[in-house]
Amino acid sequence: MLPNSARTYHDPLHGAIALDWTDPVENLLIQLIDTPAFQRLRRIRQLGPASMTFHGAESSRFTHSLGVMAVARRAFDRICKFYPQLKPYRVVVLCAALLHDVGHGPFSHTAEEIFGCHHEHWTTRILQESASIRQRLDRFSPELLDQMLQVYHHKHPVPLVWQLVSSQLDCDRLDYLMRDSYFTGASYGKIDLDRILMALGYDPVSQQLVVARKGMAAVEHYLIVRYFMYAQVYNHPKNIAATWILEQAFNRARKLLETNQLVADETVQAWLTGDCDRMPLADYLAADDGVFTYHLQRWQQHTDPVLADLCRRYCDRDLFKCLDISHLDKGTRLTLLSKTQHGLAAAGFDAPYYSGIRISCSRGYTLYQKGIKIQSPHGLEQISDLSPLVQTLAQPYERVWLIYPREIEPNLLVIQSTV
Repeated sequence: MLPNSARTYHDPLHGAIALDWTDPVENLLIQLIDTPAFQRLRRIRQLGPASMTFHGAESSRFTHSLGVMAVARRAFDRICKFYPQLKPYRVVVLCAALLHDVGHGPFSHTAEEIFGCHHEHWTTRILQESASIRQRLDRFSPELLDQMLQVYHHKHPVPLVWQLVSSQLDCDRLDYLMRDSYFTGASYGKIDLDRILMALGYDPVSQQLVVARKGMAAVEHYLIVRYFMYAQVYNHPKNIAATWILEQAFNRARKLLETNQLVADETVQAWLTGDCDRMPLADYLAADDGVFTYHLQRWQQHTDPVLADLCRRYCDRDLFKCLDISHLDKGTRLTLLSKTQHGLAAAGFDAPYYSGIRISCSRGYTLYQKGIKIQSPHGLEQISDLSPLVQTLAQPYERVWLIYPREIEPNLLVIQSTV
């Protein structure tokens, strides 16, 4: 790399991520990073409203996407040293890794819960319809876009190419576990990245991503980390409560907009009134955390008491409580919810907006997209066939939560005793 030929991004996890202007593939990556659609990811938090629970969770989809690309480059370039025939796929792997989350909406995954959009669908649309991205991809190669779509749909003829981006052991998961652990302050997410990358390999016969037998312990640890991050961070009850309030606030806003009782800009109106996956590209890309948070702040003064209160609660972090009712059978849960809503109505609340049941599910491992293959003396074997620990992690861990405002907590104790 020549002096002054690099663009460097200083990352808290991976250090200096340097891209070489003189390398055609890395030059393309720099161009893609500079597009408006990718820069928009700076304004979308990686963990949505999780900063309400973990105050350091302020990192963006932009920093995560750069991190995924950096990990993918390390993994792919190392494998290429042993299998140089893979080198033509470098541009596909790195571009797909960089742009894999470009379709995320405001509050990241939370937008999908609230509005019913799908970031994978929007990633595809943005690559195809955003002129600044499409032109750069087509200029590099007319086949590049189709090859990237094959990666996202797990149809690329060389499985390793898409498995590095989207599988049970991909560069996306490796980065977000480390990054989310770092920014939330949780110790669960510390994985041995170097050891895992050194263990990754390629099977020329099946063309799959594989793991050397000596690296199995590091992968087992990675799966344990993933299990605990879901159980203790991503599915934290405060995250569930914050998401509930956001969802109910926008549900109320949608209802008021239908009767011309709400003021919102064109972007938010588009998100509230139509099919989120079918809206014009410009309306989707115009939305970010700032646009929606601004409206929530304004709506605190709305004349509708339900919308105003929900928005105030979110902005002031006056969140609802979550009671673990996993031990109750389905009928008893519904009875408890019904009595809770009756008590809320008696106390003057619009009960359906203030209480409900949510289910969270954590699982450390599934056979999703061919699972994780270990190179053993007997050939390629599923890690779950070799590891009793992974067999245990494959069992789902479900928790059921009753959501309610803290104001009725004393009364809820009485309600519980009657169920």
